Amino acid sequence: MGAFELHGRDLISTQEWSVEELEFTMRFAEEIKGWYYAGHVPELFRNRTFFMLFYNTSTRTRSSFEAAATILGGHAQFIDFSTTRGAEGEAVKDTAKVYERLGHALGIRILESAVDYVYGAANSVIREYAKHSMIPVINMADDMFHPTQAMTDIMTIAEKLGDLKGKKYTIMWAYSSRIRSWGSIQDELLMATRFGMDVTLAYPPGFDLDEGMVEQAKANAIDHGGSLEMTHDLASSIEGAHIVFPRSWASTRCVKMGLKDFGRENELEVHEKYRDWRLTQQLVDLMDRHGIITHVLPVFRGEEADDGVMDGPRSVIYDQAENLLYLRAAVLALVAGRPR
Repeated sequence: MGAFELHGRDLISTQEWSVEELEFTMRFAEEIKGWYYAGHVPELFRNRTFFMLFYNTSTRTRSSFEAAATILGGHAQFIDFSTTRGAEGEAVKDTAKVYERLGHALGIRILESAVDYVYGAANSVIREYAKHSMIPVINMADDMFHPTQAMTDIMTIAEKLGDLKGKKYTIMWAYSSRIRSWGSIQDELLMATRFGMDVTLAYPPGFDLDEGMVEQAKANAIDHGGSLEMTHDLASSIEGAHIVFPRSWASTRCVKMGLKDFGRENELEVHEKYRDWRLTQQLVDLMDRHGIITHVLPVFRGEEADDGVMDGPRSVIYDQAENLLYLRAAVLALVAGRPR
């Protein structure tokens, strides 16, 4: 399947794959995209099954993985965890070993309400499945990482802006009346700093991310010729930015204590202090004139960003969503497709 042997590999975070492996996967996704538009995609997943175990709801992750398996000639089976014996106490090991015998890859989505927002709890569950499974395990979003989303986002940015080195990428906390985990933000941070981008992480006091992840991102930036800056000054973070990604995430105290102990009302009260942290057209006007707006979706309109911004000419959110199909098809083909 190419210069890199990815068959049988787990994908739990992008940091666990080399830059060369990530680049190869994204190039392959672009190739699949070309085949798709030409009307012929090779059946690289023919007669293969991808089990998708969802502890949490999904719009794009489920639909794009299902469509990806379909265009490759295979099948993705949706499994709601609440309908399994796991919800009644069956051991992770037993579930993993059964899926190993019946399919070719196992995807797991677990975060937020499924683990009371306690940081690291969801990732530990995914790693427990991977420990016992002989088929590849793909992280379909947890509380620490969201690798296929981050890869898709970097792929989309490169499509729109070309060479990534030196591009200013602002990841900004944005107000929301909903409580969201850190996975998409942290994997984005790790990916962008490995591709030589100048990343600015803008957020209000009290919303610091995992210190270890931030240190890893700083090391990535040093190794790959980029930079990482953190600031509480929203306007300055957006000045000259080539990419802006506005998204809310839970406070540091919430994920350390868990939502039940910290209290939903307390968490939302913290969010309310920063209602003005919203991507507006006035802020967009500070960006580089060729800059783009990204979002992993769902975007909470009127809270994280104004409608005019998300529907405006700089927004690439639907191109991002489409690219999930090709990137996830590439991952399925590479880690669990038909050997050549």
